[in-house]
Amino acid sequence: MGREFVGIFDEWIDSYDDSVSGKDEEYREVFAGYDDILQQVADRSQGLTVEFGVGTGNLTEKLLQKKLDVVGVEPNAAMRARTQTRFPDLSVVDGDFNHFPLPEKPIDTLVSTYAFHHLTDEEKAQAVNQYAKILSPNGQVVFADTMFENDEARQKQWEKVKKQGFNNLLEDLKREFYTTKQIMQKLFEDAGFLISFSQLNDYVWLIHGKKQA
Repeated sequence: MGREFVGIFDEWIDSYDDSVSGKDEEYREVFAGYDDILQQVADRSQGLTVEFGVGTGNLTEKLLQKKLDVVGVEPNAAMRARTQTRFPDLSVVDGDFNHFPLPEKPIDTLVSTYAFHHLTDEEKAQAVNQYAKILSPNGQVVFADTMFENDEARQKQWEKVKKQGFNNLLEDLKREFYTTKQIMQKLFEDAGFLISFSQLNDYVWLIHGKKQA
């Protein structure tokens, strides 16, 4: 359920914030407009909000600034500790997109940035079907993640990255489970969501699914 990539973040925890701020040239385009991407997710969030993959707490900070009731879910122990230290009053629990302890109150919003690609398309579908069951009436999913318009766009991006000489990024794009807009739309619609997309940079899309009554 995406946990095969947890160990990567033990190595990345001390340099992650440098990467998202554009200091890592290979990932500069992936994280272009990073702060605005987080803000767009936070702006759409409401009510009791569960955040998957809190990382170092950058999106968490924006959610808390909105005075939302937030529960953080993070499978990496070092990342959990980092965010818990940053926000001592925050509830940060061990879990992932498919397995996490449910809060006592109904969940209004599920959020995540730069993480849903850790799941295979089958696992994504399982997760979204679960979300349809546990979200409150009119609840929503607000994710931002790298994906591609279609298979042709994926191939073109691979070729571009190869020409740029960004071998680490290319390995990442081929290793993890970056899906297409068409597949993402189908799995949300099959689960009963009204889905919309907005492309935020050359890699990242905003995925907004509203639960239908």
